[in-house]
Amino acid sequence: MTFGIFEAYPEVSPQRGVFCNRTLNLRSIKAVGYDMDYTLVHYHVDAWEGRAYEHIKLRLLAEGWPVEDLHFDPNWVTRGLVIDLKLGNLVKANRFGYVWRAAHGTEIIPYAEMRDAYTRTLVDLNDHQRWVFLNTFFSISAGVMYAQLVDLLDRGVLPEVLGYVDLYGRVQDVLDAAHIEGELKAEIMAHPEVYVDRDPEVPLTLLDQRNAGKKLILITNSEWSYTHFMMAYTIDPYLPEGMTWRDIFDLVVVSARKPAFFSGSAPIFEVVNDEGLLKPWVGQLEEGRAYLGGSASDIEGALGFSGDEILYVGDHLFADVNVTKSVLRWRTALVMRELENELHAIEQCAENQVEIRKMMLEKVKYEDAFSIRRLALQRLRQGYGPQPEVSAETLETEMAELREKIVDLDTRLAPLVMDDGVAFNASWGYLMRTGNDKSHLTRQVERYADIYTSRVSNLLRYSPFMFFRAPRGSVPHDPGNP
Repeated sequence: MTFGIFEAYPEVSPQRGVFCNRTLNLRSIKAVGYDMDYTLVHYHVDAWEGRAYEHIKLRLLAEGWPVEDLHFDPNWVTRGLVIDLKLGNLVKANRFGYVWRAAHGTEIIPYAEMRDAYTRTLVDLNDHQRWVFLNTFFSISAGVMYAQLVDLLDRGVLPEVLGYVDLYGRVQDVLDAAHIEGELKAEIMAHPEVYVDRDPEVPLTLLDQRNAGKKLILITNSEWSYTHFMMAYTIDPYLPEGMTWRDIFDLVVVSARKPAFFSGSAPIFEVVNDEGLLKPWVGQLEEGRAYLGGSASDIEGALGFSGDEILYVGDHLFADVNVTKSVLRWRTALVMRELENELHAIEQCAENQVEIRKMMLEKVKYEDAFSIRRLALQRLRQGYGPQPEVSAETLETEMAELREKIVDLDTRLAPLVMDDGVAFNASWGYLMRTGNDKSHLTRQVERYADIYTSRVSNLLRYSPFMFFRAPRGSVPHDPGNP
């Protein structure tokens, strides 16, 4: 391999890019913490969430609920949707919290009806009594089941009298029980090839970071037995001979109880062996060991680093990224695997986007011309201000012609706009956009994630010494903006 003096980083496809909200110099990062599930270890979402859905269904069937005819639809719920517990709706909001699209149960609500329901309502994610933010893949199975059960509740066929709030609580309780009892994870460990999408480039990414002098930490809510199995399955086969995943990480924390791990404190136990034998631990954590419990302050104390010297990488916008940013001031990276499909869908619609922009510029000109004539007609009829040099009849004729042009443009625009985003999701459109605006999810990503990407191994293409620079922010009055 040869390099020219000014050779740039190898060209990266958009789907495998790393995107920067706030400038981040990896050379100043002394430790990198990682979540495990859907971060270092990625799953086939339809398979994993499909099984989670089936566990909910089986438990509800055992309680006499009429759910035997329900089936998992992974396309009905996407990350970034919000459940409105008051009305039993799924909604997608823009960055300001205005609802852009909504569904009641499994039916999209017509625009006029949606507008009446939400004209004076903003989605407020701090209002946990009403809004549930589906911001991780683990939310999909519960979201799909909840929407389907809303339909059954409205039909009056459920065995219990519940409101929309209580209904979601039941779904979540049943799913939590399946997780707590280990049923789901036991199935995955029995057949990991069905559920796990291994990425051979992740181990090399970690090795690059470790050999560049960075301390690596694994912080996961999963218990030891599952963590050890998953990491060995996904990491060990791609390491140098004689090396295991334990040799990569300076500290391992399991059953971390995130997000409480980042802001509270808890007893610490050392994991003594691969079988998960525990012993109480008192004092400072030691490198090279694995622990259960503890807190982020224990991590900082053991490594001697804090704040912006630590980068934490996770997939959960609030449990991983929000708290580490707002409480600890760690730097943050969000992993969003769907970005690859989203960017592919955007490429597919590139020609449509060009045509939409062209037609919108044309529409703006016609609307401006119409408005100018409307104002002139108003001044003429009410006898004030500068008077037009043409008659009212001429103005009315020109306005009618312009109106026809605008209607014709709208007719041609409508199918293009409707199709935009369908390649990503037919019901909800793009992940990061709501029509012509940013989605509520995008707003949260901008607030809490310094960088975001579709998978950990994308960092391999930038090196552990990369200086990520945020693009110059655009404001509406910038030259060139319409």
